Amino acid sequence: MDHLSVMSIRIDHRTNAAPKVQDVLTKNGDMILGRFGIHDPGEINQGLITLSLRGNMGKINHMMDELSSLEGVLKVNHMQS
Repeated sequence: MDHLSVMSIRIDHRTNAAPKVQDVLTKNGDMILGRFGIHDPGEINQGLITLSLRGNMGKINHMMDELSSLEGVLKVNHMQS
């Protein structure tokens, strides 16, 4: 069963980590309904990506594990409705 949910990804050293994060997101693009990325002007190297997702929990958990294992990804959070 597919679930509607939200994921946040906090990134450090975003210029280095962004290509690796983008690769994971592209692989899982079929689950991503929307994406919003920002960086805090006071925190030059950090960024936050929020995703709206629809997918089964197995695939979502796998994507979370992949993202969490990347150097430069500080935290991955997930909230299911």
